[in-house]
Amino acid sequence: MTYTTMQGQTWDQIAKEVYGNELYADVLMEANPKQLDIFIFSAGTVLTVPEAPEEEKELPLWRK
Repeated sequence: MTYTTMQGQTWDQIAKEVYGNELYADVLMEANPKQLDIFIFSAGTVLTVPEAPEEEKELPLWRK
């Protein structure tokens, strides 16, 4: 599946939209290594969106 970005979106916003949880931003980033230098997307960037992981993500240490 793919996702086309809108102006001003960030990795965590996209993860929240497609997976329902911003903690899956790392899944998107791993699937799109050529875009890792982008923090704020312009409109029209096409990202690969892998299936959501089945296991529940744990909160990062700084969020516990």
